[in-house]
Amino acid sequence: MDSTLETTPAASPSTNVFKPDDIVPSLRLNATTNSNTTSSNNVNSSNNSQFKKCIHHRMSHCGRTAVVQTQQRVVRVGNGSAVITGGNSSNSNVATSAAGNSSSSVAGQQNGGISTQVGIQSQPGLVQPVSAALLADRYLLLDLVDGSSLYKCIDVRSHEELVCKVANNPCTNLLTAHFRLDGNSYVNPLRKVIQGQNQTYLFFSPSEGDLHSYVRVRKRLREPEARRLFRQMCEVVKCCHEQGIVLRDLKLRKFVFADTEKTHLRLESLEDAVVLDNPAEDLLQDKRGCPAYVSPEILKANTTYSGKAADMWSLGVILYTMLIGRYPFNDSEHASLFAKISRGQFVIPECLTSKARCIIRSLLRRDPDERITSEDVFLHPWMTRDENNDFLKSSSDQCVPDLNFDNAS
Repeated sequence: MDSTLETTPAASPSTNVFKPDDIVPSLRLNATTNSNTTSSNNVNSSNNSQFKKCIHHRMSHCGRTAVVQTQQRVVRVGNGSAVITGGNSSNSNVATSAAGNSSSSVAGQQNGGISTQVGIQSQPGLVQPVSAALLADRYLLLDLVDGSSLYKCIDVRSHEELVCKVANNPCTNLLTAHFRLDGNSYVNPLRKVIQGQNQTYLFFSPSEGDLHSYVRVRKRLREPEARRLFRQMCEVVKCCHEQGIVLRDLKLRKFVFADTEKTHLRLESLEDAVVLDNPAEDLLQDKRGCPAYVSPEILKANTTYSGKAADMWSLGVILYTMLIGRYPFNDSEHASLFAKISRGQFVIPECLTSKARCIIRSLLRRDPDERITSEDVFLHPWMTRDENNDFLKSSSDQCVPDLNFDNAS
């Protein structure tokens, strides 16, 4: 069974315009072919005129749209699609399923092998969507997750909720990155892959919200909580760098919570990651990232840059934003924003501890050679601080000392 997804945009409802600090979308800067990559990952995007972006960019591939858009999706059913279950790259299970004859098990209107409606009214607990796509006669693809490039998805057999990433073929780079990090507790596990002729569909477990929304609601995080979350982010970045993977488009929204208590972070997907031929050689030419998170060396024309050092700069922006509640570099105009980033000048409020200010400066060094690495960041005093000792110190300040009144005169 060969599944491909066609999108026909419909009329969009009323817009919802966000403030500059609410959304920082992705931006491709002078995209060129990267000699260290296999093939770059492409995601579905619609015409820019159909989306209203925040002031930082007008591109649609990041999925940061300020207009909620409804799409009419049609699934073409044929023969010979490969269904790949997630697992280690060395022993991934690949099963090929055939569609059989034209009589499909999908209830609904059939027209020349095209299913335009999915009959799931008889499924308890499920609601028929306005537009949907049924993949492999099992996975119902719904609308985009709010603030994400992933689609909501339902397994019509088990009624399990999933999320789906739709990537244009070829997406060998994307699959290789996920297989290399298979089993990492800080990376969203790949549940299943359905590979069609034109698109590949990657299925993940749903999250409990993203870090961007969490910080936006909380305004800013206290240092102990920010430290616990930041350690997890540094763990996944360190693992990626050791496996020869550069994440590039790191930002708050890329990290999602795996639990309702908002304590366990995971990297949502690896759609913008680069798999290096040699992990020790991380010089890149393809310049991609969010305007507020991009490093100064990426802004230089006709130059290569260290992908790992650029990831560490993005981590510095993330930590600054979590602790202070705003971006270190912010401007409504791209030219002014990039000028501020190139100068590398930012202000850290005195409300932070000296160790917190130190680690931020270590990450946001203008010279990438002076920037702290993913291995050394764990040795910083702010990262090694014991949370239990902090709690005991704060508790002891509130204790009433014992006084001996018998000896008082």
